[in-house]
Amino acid sequence: MEVIQNATSALVTVNSSQLIQPAMYALSSFVLLGSCAFQSVFGRPDVSRARREGVLLQRAVNDFIATEEKIAIDQLLCNIGSGGCNSQGVGSGLVIASPSKSEPDYWYTWTRDSALVFKAVVERFANKYDGSLQTEIVNYIISQAKLQTVSNPSGDLSDGRGLGEAKYHVDGSAFTDGWGRPQRDGPALRAITMIGYSNWLIANGYTSTANSLVWPIIRNDLTYVAQYWNQTGFDLWEEVNGSSFFTVAAQHRALIEGSALAKTLGSSCSACDAIAPQVLCFLQTFWSPSSGYALANINVNNGRSAKDANVILGSIHNFDPALGCDAATFQPCSDRALASHKVIVDSFRSIYTINAGIPAGSPVAVGRYPEDTYYNGNPWYLNTLAAAEQLYDALYVWQTSGSIAVTSTSLPFFKALVPSVTAGTYASSSDMYATIYNAVFLYADGFVDKVSQYAQSNGSMAEQYDRNTGAPLSARDLTWSYASFLTCVARRAGVVPAGWAGTNPAATSVPGVCRATSQAGSYSTVSVTAFPASQTPNGEVTPSVSFTIPTATVSRPSTTSGSCSQATAVSMSFTVRKVTNYGQTVKIVGNTNQLGNWDTSKAVALSASQYTSNNPIWSGTVTLTPGQNFQYKYIVVNTDNSVVWEADPNRSHSAPSGCTSTSTRSDTWQ
Repeated sequence: MEVIQNATSALVTVNSSQLIQPAMYALSSFVLLGSCAFQSVFGRPDVSRARREGVLLQRAVNDFIATEEKIAIDQLLCNIGSGGCNSQGVGSGLVIASPSKSEPDYWYTWTRDSALVFKAVVERFANKYDGSLQTEIVNYIISQAKLQTVSNPSGDLSDGRGLGEAKYHVDGSAFTDGWGRPQRDGPALRAITMIGYSNWLIANGYTSTANSLVWPIIRNDLTYVAQYWNQTGFDLWEEVNGSSFFTVAAQHRALIEGSALAKTLGSSCSACDAIAPQVLCFLQTFWSPSSGYALANINVNNGRSAKDANVILGSIHNFDPALGCDAATFQPCSDRALASHKVIVDSFRSIYTINAGIPAGSPVAVGRYPEDTYYNGNPWYLNTLAAAEQLYDALYVWQTSGSIAVTSTSLPFFKALVPSVTAGTYASSSDMYATIYNAVFLYADGFVDKVSQYAQSNGSMAEQYDRNTGAPLSARDLTWSYASFLTCVARRAGVVPAGWAGTNPAATSVPGVCRATSQAGSYSTVSVTAFPASQTPNGEVTPSVSFTIPTATVSRPSTTSGSCSQATAVSMSFTVRKVTNYGQTVKIVGNTNQLGNWDTSKAVALSASQYTSNNPIWSGTVTLTPGQNFQYKYIVVNTDNSVVWEADPNRSHSAPSGCTSTSTRSDTWQ
């Protein structure tokens, strides 16, 4: 159905040094966490307990991430054909939604899910080169070129309609049974993912590969977006036929990025330039000033409240660190996005038994939408993680910009965490900034802790978990769940992708008048069977898809001596090369309080975020006192909690003193 879519009007940091860190000085208020639910505490004598509880939560989340991250990437890769451990008989480069073949049968490949999974893979690859991931990316691109040519119930490539097909059999053949079709987010998301890899190729000197092999596939998808964006389709949950916030946000981003890539390749995308402003204009109609949140779906009449995690997912997948808190694009820290976050999360507080008794302003399990009846309507792992990821995105922007803006629109969100806050802008030097920052950080960690609580003991994450018991439900080992975990913990570590908006004014400038225009184009069959070998990073080139680490920290100014500031704490980063097996965790323990005083139960968990088969690195950071002498060792903790120590002797080192506030140690397991 075609519609005219016009707009009407001080916690100790024990994780990576890249961590988006809580404030490191005393607060006039803090957040108390007890039994995974926290309430505001102001002026009470138990602030020290609040701080201890906050440290315990942070350490619990650190430990979960250290174990789960390797499981998540391994299980994600298991669900990619043809070599994945769960993917026998699956076509090369195709992503199965889940290994589940009955009740429910997810033994298919979805265009949307695959694009989002590989979006996470490309981001991880761009952050740190991994040849095995590059092979998977290349296979994915080749597979998608083939899928674009498959005639299906939505249509074929001649007029582009076939690109809107939602899913295919695992061998890449058309799925011809009844389904919610078309689904118009797939082409946009696939274009975004391939643009990310194309930018990496260009930055490393492989422009010809991007131009001849990847761009023609992207061009088909962009043509589809420009031609069909103004027609309704089914949303990301495959249930509502209308206009979806998530879809429209992805379409706008794809057109902006597509235009930039075309120019870089010496070409153009006139349809991108003509249509992108109108898509952004239409995106504004999803915001409901009277309701105080963004509506997930419009141009529908289904009786729902339109409170839906669709909006949170749209915000995080549209994140551009350089856009700050832009409201037009619903950036994660924008007042519109934060207001929507609160309304959506709150909609699940009273309907799930596992959320019972958890007060307002505390993290809860998050589902799709409150009226959900699929499998009786339950929380989803990926939506609970998305609630955390949006907040980590916001923290990153606040940290790097040095201020937090509270508007009348976002005030309810902030007041739920810090009741004393009022509308205004708070500089990073202020106590209120630190109070807000810490509260939001611990709120975000609380959502991850929920996932830790309801994931299986072996780290497996299904699609849902039971609203009454928390037991895993529906499809097992959902690939999208693992991808969501990886992007969430990357944002927590301060690892963010390069922006997509660039200097294009159409990225944020809303036209004064919206026009329901579209632009037809031509489509071409793309034949890609292989990529050139040995396309490794060029060390002399700074990748355009590089990741930015926050340099700002929240702390009181140090006392000065001479020409530099005397460090009051040293952030000591440790890395160790150690090959591990599935489920094992590497930790560091030593003879200081910060290192657990040789108590392995208090050892600091290291992260496997940089771990590859060729470079098995575990890393983490401990905050130490300047000049402090210490001894330490690395240990491996097995799945049964048994401990393996590395060989003698103890390692010895001293934290630097003077002006140096950071230091590194690189070791190999002995």
